[in-house]
Amino acid sequence: MNKESGYQWKLGMFVIIGLVLFVSTIYFVGKQKNLFGSTFELNSKFNSVNGLEVGNNVRFSGINIGTVEEIEFLTDTSVVIKLVIKEEVRKYIKKDAIASISSDGLMGDKVLVISSGKNSKVIVENNDVIASKQAIEMEDLMVSVKKSVDNAGVITAQLAQFSYSMNNGNGALSRLVSDEEFGNSIKTMVTNLENSSTEFKKFTVNMNNGKGALSKLVSDERMGKVIDSSLTNVKTATKGLNEVIEAAKHNFLLRGYFNKKKKAEDKKLDELEDQEEIEMKKELNMGATSDTIK
Repeated sequence: MNKESGYQWKLGMFVIIGLVLFVSTIYFVGKQKNLFGSTFELNSKFNSVNGLEVGNNVRFSGINIGTVEEIEFLTDTSVVIKLVIKEEVRKYIKKDAIASISSDGLMGDKVLVISSGKNSKVIVENNDVIASKQAIEMEDLMVSVKKSVDNAGVITAQLAQFSYSMNNGNGALSRLVSDEEFGNSIKTMVTNLENSSTEFKKFTVNMNNGKGALSKLVSDERMGKVIDSSLTNVKTATKGLNEVIEAAKHNFLLRGYFNKKKKAEDKKLDELEDQEEIEMKKELNMGATSDTIK
């Protein structure tokens, strides 16, 4: 009898512990999957889910707010993901929210992350479709890293070639660094430039101080008046000379000379015009001949 009661007691404890574990498991799983609370659904379209699976978590501001309920194909290049989210967080998710797929740690499970919008103040409705942002896939990242490594290799090779050229004295830059004679030539040229700059500076100072004829010509007001007066006299003399020549043309003693000179100039002008007319006729005749041959 005692053995039977002891057996029943153990069996009862086993059943009670099993029920407690079962209820606890149902509770925690249901809480994790939002089976007991009020929920709503959202949808988002992606070109690729990047390994996301049904049951993975949905996060908003770093907090798990729901799960991925369903993943369906729309076309061969489009997939729609249905999300089940706690009703209590719906007031924080706006119409311009963006969904993206991320990883839970470096090698962890995939999670769907909802980022809050910036412009809209309208809260999402049940079964709304929110925008999505395609995450960078590992393959694309590896391709980018490989390209960067290749570029680094090319740059390293070019630096090695540049160093080799410098060490072997090829090129002007190498000569500038290693050739003493070439360096001295550059130094001499720089010294000459410095001397020229110094001389020009002295010239400028002398100009500003009024030394020398050129300075007086530029800055002396009296010298300027003398030059203006000289130019005026030259203009007057030129005008008088023109008047004398015109008067000589009308003098009966010199009139014949000027008439002969004018006739000679007119004859030369007529000869030039006749020559141009002859050349033009030749060109016209040549053009007509070529047209006839064609």
